[in-house]
Amino acid sequence: MKWDVNNITDQSGKVVIITGANTGLGFETAKALMQKNAHVVIACRNKTKGEAAIKKLLDANPSGHIEFASLDLSDLDSVKQFAQAFKKNHQRLDILINNAGVMVPPYSKTNNGFEQQMGVNHLGHFALTGLLLDMLRQTPKSRIVNLSSLAHWAGKINFTDLNWEKRWYNKWRAYGDSKLANLYFTYALQKRIANSSNNPIVTVAHPGWSATDLQRNHALSNFFNRFIAQKPAMGALPTLYAAVSDDIRGNDFIGPNGLFQVRGYPKKVQSNKRSRNNTIAEKFWDLSEQLTGISYKNT
Repeated sequence: MKWDVNNITDQSGKVVIITGANTGLGFETAKALMQKNAHVVIACRNKTKGEAAIKKLLDANPSGHIEFASLDLSDLDSVKQFAQAFKKNHQRLDILINNAGVMVPPYSKTNNGFEQQMGVNHLGHFALTGLLLDMLRQTPKSRIVNLSSLAHWAGKINFTDLNWEKRWYNKWRAYGDSKLANLYFTYALQKRIANSSNNPIVTVAHPGWSATDLQRNHALSNFFNRFIAQKPAMGALPTLYAAVSDDIRGNDFIGPNGLFQVRGYPKKVQSNKRSRNNTIAEKFWDLSEQLTGISYKNT
């Protein structure tokens, strides 16, 4: 089955948050859902880029419903301010798409002292989801979609040096760690809420190899993009499938159906064995709560 945007049903009345939707996969995800009449909130750090993305989307679809909201996932205060403002201005949240991310930048830390990739790709979204979970619960049939990557195969959480302060910094390993963290988060959250009523479905997706601005820090990736990568619109399909398809269940992992899941149309796939280790997932959950100060005690 070649599932694409034409399979998306009307999304009228639904409110969707997409982090990092000013470019790449997030932009294409916003475009598709906006065309199906969802109200889309583009949540990103750069207001100028966010508003430019909105203008581009509205030029293509003048009747669409879309708005910008400031969100810096590297700053937990910004995450809290975003959640407070969203709750004030909206009555429901149907789909939360934790899309934003950074990929193999030079070593740096977030405002809260976390290694940049773990801080933005996981901990910022962990905090955001926790702060919005009550609104997701109030919205029938809501969903959470986390974005992982094939790079999770290279991940292995080092609990004694999460911020790479004692080791030589390997930016690819750190990226893999953050993408493995997205899977631990998905599986641990779904486990916590699976037996409760009025809870969202928690899913995860990966785009295969897609040519996006995320790869700006790596020349080799940019070189191979011209030979291997699929366009962002194709890379966004696993996210969209996870967000709207009727056959999605909690913990489903969606990726491309091609060879080695590098490219193709979306299908259900399997993450690696390490990502499904419940003992590590629970330990990492506890650490994530400790580091962010966000407790899911009511889940």
